Amino acid sequence: MSSNTRTTYGTSSTFWKRTPTFVPSTIEIVYTGETPSPAETTAKPPAETTSAQPAPHSASPQPTPQTTDEVQEPLTSTSSYDDSSPIAQDEAPTDPLELKFHTLLTAANVDIEELQKQSWKGIPSSQRSTAWCLLMGYFPLNASRRSQTISRKRREYTDWVRQTFSRGEDALDRSLWHQIRIDVPRTTPGSPLFQSPRIQRSLERVLYCWAVRHPASGYVQGINDLLTPFYYVFLSPHLAQPVDSLDDSVMDTVEADSFWCLTKLLDGIQDNYTHAQPGIQRQLIKMKDLVSRIDAPLAAHLDSEGVEFIQFAFRWINCLLMREVSLTSTIRMWDTYLAEPDGFSSFHIYVCAAFLLKWSKQIQQLDFQRTLLLLQKPPTESWTAKDVELLLSEAYMYKCLYHNSPNHYSATQKR
Repeated sequence: MSSNTRTTYGTSSTFWKRTPTFVPSTIEIVYTGETPSPAETTAKPPAETTSAQPAPHSASPQPTPQTTDEVQEPLTSTSSYDDSSPIAQDEAPTDPLELKFHTLLTAANVDIEELQKQSWKGIPSSQRSTAWCLLMGYFPLNASRRSQTISRKRREYTDWVRQTFSRGEDALDRSLWHQIRIDVPRTTPGSPLFQSPRIQRSLERVLYCWAVRHPASGYVQGINDLLTPFYYVFLSPHLAQPVDSLDDSVMDTVEADSFWCLTKLLDGIQDNYTHAQPGIQRQLIKMKDLVSRIDAPLAAHLDSEGVEFIQFAFRWINCLLMREVSLTSTIRMWDTYLAEPDGFSSFHIYVCAAFLLKWSKQIQQLDFQRTLLLLQKPPTESWTAKDVELLLSEAYMYKCLYHNSPNHYSATQKR
């Protein structure tokens, strides 16, 4: 295996120095001059916030892997591209929430803070692809620059693919290519969409092009998972017809936009995928300290049973909980992550802590083996949007209580 490929298996009385610009309406925090305990706070399923609220400051079994080294056909010619922005719509939607987003997204200059505020609570599926591209920083906020910028970025990706794959198999990093071809069929195995050969060839191109342009990290198992939410969101508006009958220009556009958004995402969490994955190691320490402060009995039980956070939470951080919840739930979570500052890194740790604490009472009755079985395959099959929103509200509550808390970070620094 080449060096580009790595397989991963595994004080102040004020507790919030920076006033958050958005507080979910379902969280009630009573400040008494000292850091309150979790018992003094209440988290309820999120409800609609009013316009007076400020915006977020921040913001089945696996199929048999394909192991052939056949080189794919490159993307179609540049001229087949649809260079138009998906923002344009023939008619304004009638649903109030969709109309609110439509108005935001079609403005001459998109109000990013207002978009973050509205997105925290979830984005309508009809507006999500454009909203995500804006929140990721891929689409310019200024409408007059948008079409030209999108066209240029899509053509740039098409040129990379053509140059990379038109030179034949010998031009590829064989070890890297082989690993990607193995991992892609394992991506979202329960989804028929991602078992489509046409979709899999597209995912392979995105991952290979990203990896060879980021040699500091290269391709790491788990990155394939992070690509699927973008791909699904961008492809969804076209799924009224079978994937195999979609025009090449549609598929090329989806592929290029997915590449650029994946790149933007990984640029913010690249330490998670460089040598020794220091970003994940730091976040594991922070998560352990956070859980110890919120639920000392749970932390003590895990310690007494010899359960290490790296044994279950490494994957939670590496794959952003995508293997623990459904793709639909992941997409809803990402609406909020995109509205939070450092949503995929700092805020994600609070989500992981809240996720672990959901099973606290049950875990404290389990031994080492059964604890790991639970945490490696938590019972989330029946989760709905309400469950996800409650999880996000609890995570936000913990962030408000413990973010930049001196005791929390002093514990981290002593390790």
